[in-house]
Amino acid sequence: MDVALQLQTTILPGHRIEIQAPELPEGRTATVLVFVDESPLPKRRLRDILANYPGGQLFRSADEVEDYLRAERESWDN
Repeated sequence: MDVALQLQTTILPGHRIEIQAPELPEGRTATVLVFVDESPLPKRRLRDILANYPGGQLFRSADEVEDYLRAERESWDN
């Protein structure tokens, strides 16, 4: 018996797509058709995007970034 699923997923960094569904039997081959939604992506704040990454947002402000970079540059001189 053939199983047909229609799922929506987000294209991941590196142009990858990951699909997980308990209906899919392990070890079997599958044919995948991809239809990319051409509607414009909604604008999101950088803060919101970074919050979804593992580790979250490392810096809370541009000043914290500058302080970190300054300390890194100074460590190169030592």
